Amino acid sequence: MIANRKKLIVVVGPTAVGKTALGIALAKHFSTEIISADSRQFYKEMTIGTAKPDAEELHQAKHHFIDSHSIEEDYSAGDFERDALALLANLFKRYDYVVMVGGSGLFVRAVCEGLDNLPKVPSEIRDKLNNMFEEYGIEPLQSRLKEVDPDYYENADIQNPQRVIRALEIFEATGTPFSSFRQRDVDARPFEIVTIGLDMEREQLYNRINERVERMIEKGLVEEVKALISYRHKPALLTVGYVEIFDYLEGKVPLGLAIASIQQNSRRYAKRQITWFKKYGNTTWFKPTEFDAIVSYIEEGV
Repeated sequence: MIANRKKLIVVVGPTAVGKTALGIALAKHFSTEIISADSRQFYKEMTIGTAKPDAEELHQAKHHFIDSHSIEEDYSAGDFERDALALLANLFKRYDYVVMVGGSGLFVRAVCEGLDNLPKVPSEIRDKLNNMFEEYGIEPLQSRLKEVDPDYYENADIQNPQRVIRALEIFEATGTPFSSFRQRDVDARPFEIVTIGLDMEREQLYNRINERVERMIEKGLVEEVKALISYRHKPALLTVGYVEIFDYLEGKVPLGLAIASIQQNSRRYAKRQITWFKKYGNTTWFKPTEFDAIVSYIEEGV
């Protein structure tokens, strides 16, 4: 390690594993601030379904990119890369360490490595694909992606409508597979990156996910989603916890089935997150309870 080089501590892992708590504990230990890399927590209208840090947690450490945007705005991973790097440049003038917490792999990668230089897509292409998803579900879109871009299909989170639609709109706009645009070279960053992955026994994790969903319902998730129904085609709302309640509100399924679907889809999402981060970069894995070992690894690399 270069002497006196600044460190970005990146905390990743599946939903409900305890990333928020560890991020706050690390921020307090290193007397620093936190950047949220959860792509849904940016939006001030989405609180319950995104499991944002609560008021007490936000008071314990300063967070950035929580409630920073409105759902009416389009905010991409490229936008986040630009804004987060500018923020880091300022934070590293004051701190030797900064903590970044998030389960959104694309947004983590944007800050740590840089993203591809993707072409602009006409809005009518995106609208057409969103309408297809609304009318026919994700399966036809998955089949189309497998046909036109098998490389991306094999490696992508194909259960995520936002990812599938994004890949298809690039192909529709350019005639070139999305995978061919993917950046091969990592952009060098002027700071060291230490990536901490959190994991736990599957049964324990899945129980935590199920309980979290029940708490979301108790806190008013249905009412939150109802207030967002006019924005339901926004990419951030084509995600677990929102699409299932939209289906309930439109009378497609009873509430009990919608809740069970959120739990099941959240468990599946957690599994995909683990797979993604195990393939990503130089992530070192710990249990959420191993705080001392995590601090030792960050400080000493052991």
